[in-house]
Amino acid sequence: MNTYDSIEAGIRGCFGSDVMIKEKTYVHGGDINDSFCLHLSNGSDVFVKSNSVSNSGFFDAEEKGLNAIASTGSIGTPKLLCKGVDRNKKISFLMMEMIPRIVRIKDYFAIFGRELASMHLKDTGSLVHGGNYGFTSDNYIGASKQVNTPKDTWIDFFRECRLIPQFKMAERYFDNAEVKSVMRLLEKLDDVLIEPEGPSLLHGDLWSGNSITGRDGKAWLIDPAVYVGHAEADIAMTELFGRLPNDFYSEYMSVYPMQPGYQDRRNLYNLYHLLNHLNLFGRSYLSEVISIINHYV
Repeated sequence: MNTYDSIEAGIRGCFGSDVMIKEKTYVHGGDINDSFCLHLSNGSDVFVKSNSVSNSGFFDAEEKGLNAIASTGSIGTPKLLCKGVDRNKKISFLMMEMIPRIVRIKDYFAIFGRELASMHLKDTGSLVHGGNYGFTSDNYIGASKQVNTPKDTWIDFFRECRLIPQFKMAERYFDNAEVKSVMRLLEKLDDVLIEPEGPSLLHGDLWSGNSITGRDGKAWLIDPAVYVGHAEADIAMTELFGRLPNDFYSEYMSVYPMQPGYQDRRNLYNLYHLLNHLNLFGRSYLSEVISIINHYV
């Protein structure tokens, strides 16, 4: 994907030297970036995210994540157009196709489940080097840095690259007794979690807001926090903030049956996301975090 020193230069590079911005419409919904739709003089619309120059790494990570998902050929993602840093305006940006309002196809969630399972079954050998779990680089979960150091086992990866970094950031919220509970939890992960049948590419932040209806009427994935891990962690995230329709889960499992005991592990996977929300948004998530810790220790 080409890099430009301004949004205007990116538009000319992608659409032609005579194409200009006619109108700019802000798009609401994101907590991290400013988002807007640009209506162009050739009749096209593009979707742009912007942030500070110092946060251009968000867009490098998003590019890698969307490309990794697209490389599986299993499920749709928006087409990326360009990215760049405009030092005059003090912004970084990522430009992609704008998806118009599309009517969902019949069996939308059933197909979503089958396509996600297909993605989870694809070979991950090119996506992580020096281990079985992780990714080629660190990225972000929301606005938090996400560590993707390769590890040989899933349980070691989840302990060292998911829970420990979040617990360290959240230390100020825990009293001495709670810190001891955290340590006991980390020590007994091997008694609760299991190794997967094989590593899977995960979206990494798969709540309902991170899928959209694409041009084909099917579910497309956006805003990834990708890594190679246990497929169960993606499924658990779909149940954290409101479960998807039953067709999604039944069709997912018709392609990729889940290992026994998933329900007992689900909240432990989601502890990672709740810790991240605690670190990003504050104490309102603390009681749920403590409840999950106490359940497992």
